[in-house]
Amino acid sequence: MMEVIKWSANKMPKSGDQQLSVMALDEVQRARRFHQSFPQYAVTPLARLSRMAGQLGLKDVFVKDESYRFGLNAFKVLGGSFAMARYIAKELGKSVDEMSYDYLTSNQLKQEFGQATFFTATDGNHGRGVAWAANRLGQKAVVHMPKGSSKSRFDNIAREGAKVTIEEVNYDECVRIAAAEAAETQRGVVVQDTAWDGYEEIPAWIMQGYGTMAMEAAEQLKSLGAARPTHIFVQAGVGSLAGAVVGFFHDLFPENPPKTIIMEAQAADCLYRGAVAGDGQLRTVDGDLQTIMAGLACGEPNTISWDILRNHASFFVSCPDWVAAKGMRMLSAPCKGDPQVVSGESGAVGMGLLATLMENAEYRELREAIGLDETSSVLLFSTEGDTDPQRYRDIVWNGADVSV
Repeated sequence: MMEVIKWSANKMPKSGDQQLSVMALDEVQRARRFHQSFPQYAVTPLARLSRMAGQLGLKDVFVKDESYRFGLNAFKVLGGSFAMARYIAKELGKSVDEMSYDYLTSNQLKQEFGQATFFTATDGNHGRGVAWAANRLGQKAVVHMPKGSSKSRFDNIAREGAKVTIEEVNYDECVRIAAAEAAETQRGVVVQDTAWDGYEEIPAWIMQGYGTMAMEAAEQLKSLGAARPTHIFVQAGVGSLAGAVVGFFHDLFPENPPKTIIMEAQAADCLYRGAVAGDGQLRTVDGDLQTIMAGLACGEPNTISWDILRNHASFFVSCPDWVAAKGMRMLSAPCKGDPQVVSGESGAVGMGLLATLMENAEYRELREAIGLDETSSVLLFSTEGDTDPQRYRDIVWNGADVSV
């Protein structure tokens, strides 16, 4: 029997909203300027799926395609690289505005700063981004992956010169391993996109780095004459990306922010469980967190993001794996005339959910609650391409059954 989509409107009590300032527009602009200093920087495409929108009964559907980001097939490098720059700037007593790519790769930096070791845990994309940035900037990286991680994602990290292992524990335990090792290492630094009490500065910087993607999307929408989306669907593991996107667009449109729909893998739906409880307190999910959406297999929320989401997110949705698989297939074979988007398991869940809501009468209540209709302009984020090529082909080409 096919698992069902679960959802909850956000009815949580508001907090003091102290974390929203993390995504202030001027902070995101600083991150954007930093990324623009990289020779590999280019704005990633915003695919306009006009015919798909018509097919589904919507005004517009836009997909930010992060498979083109820095040649790494995923958006995560935006966060890790900016966090490294801010860490180095702080150590040197400088402004991050002085941390250009040229400076960070210079002999001058080697003399002034030397070398640190950046530790992280990852399901693949974040670790690859940290390893890539460390490699380019002459730093060291140590990356721990949870059990079940794919060989292709492991190999991509190892190719960047990082020390990488696959542990016999889940993602959240890998985070603890990385933190413990960093604490015992001279000049060891944890670069993790989740936050907990006492570890919030670097995760905030990572979120600001993700803001580059959101800012690009906002500029692209404006250039297409669709400045303000009515709805934004954004996926969440620990919630860093979701909090970054929700925070940025709230600051961009403070008087009339878009409705935001936060999507999680059902096997790791900690944010959804917090929304159901309705008291504003964090909830966690433990165990193996088995899902095809490897990048979303995180059971412990980022405390910074959670505060932003409880104040500003509109809906929380728990998605079975078949939702992501449906989205992958739809984006790979779009309506004739629309651009194709190669979107991996964690990237395509938004397309799968949007289509299901518009086409399946079983979810009419959620569709109407969200307010999706022919006037809706929807923004999705395809956060990764085929980062596990064999799994991608199994699902898209071979119709692999992901319902069990």
